[in-house]
Amino acid sequence: MPTADDRLAEVLADLNAEGDRVAELVAPLDDAGWRTPTPAEGWDVAHQVGHLAWTDEVALLAATDQDGWDRVVNAAVADPDRFVDDAAAEAAATDHLTLLERWLHGRKALAAALDAHPPGQKIPWFGPPMSATSMATARFMETWAHGLDVAEALGAVDEPTDRIRHVVHLGVRTRDFAFATRGLDVPAAPFRVELEAPSGDVWTHGPEDAAQVVRGPAYHFCLLVTQRRHRADLDLAVTGAEADRWLDIAQAFAGPPGSGRPPGGNA
Repeated sequence: MPTADDRLAEVLADLNAEGDRVAELVAPLDDAGWRTPTPAEGWDVAHQVGHLAWTDEVALLAATDQDGWDRVVNAAVADPDRFVDDAAAEAAATDHLTLLERWLHGRKALAAALDAHPPGQKIPWFGPPMSATSMATARFMETWAHGLDVAEALGAVDEPTDRIRHVVHLGVRTRDFAFATRGLDVPAAPFRVELEAPSGDVWTHGPEDAAQVVRGPAYHFCLLVTQRRHRADLDLAVTGAEADRWLDIAQAFAGPPGSGRPPGGNA
């Protein structure tokens, strides 16, 4: 049976591979390429990479520097509607080579800090505190989602891999959070989630006899919980009213509910 250390090493390896995939997309770009608009309104490629760089740095503070983390929290409280976008805009305004180096350095520093984090010690975050493995999983989710935005902006073909199992895991684990953050009653009954992986394997979560069921391609589920596609554009089947409601509000990221993407996207 895999140990906690084994699971952390696995997530960190996949996080590194996913980061490398995004880096391969952006490293050859000139300044004009970094200014290519992405599907996220108002964000170009530089904003996307700037957000990843900033979030990795904030995660590093959360894991290693309580005073630094407290300053981030204070900034978030002072301007909850703008502080994330403002950080991305500030990063995007820098020279693209400097920004790329900042992100490459920061993600390696964070991975090293998570690898060395004391077992059992939680890391504070904007949502519930997390273990090092959960933080690495969250960073994978963000890297994958924002990397997808970059790929779409550049016309690159996205080829899903089984690394997205980490996004699936987080999407399932955040079910209750998605309800609670909208002030909705959290369902008491367990859900069953059955998803086909890119490799053809079937990933399952929850009891087989659950009345609330979600089925479909794992890639589509990941697009949903990261709000990269509207539900209407995805091939996800549900059984049960609560599961149906969940697919309308699912989010695998911390913070307030996002507005999502309008219908009409591709999957």
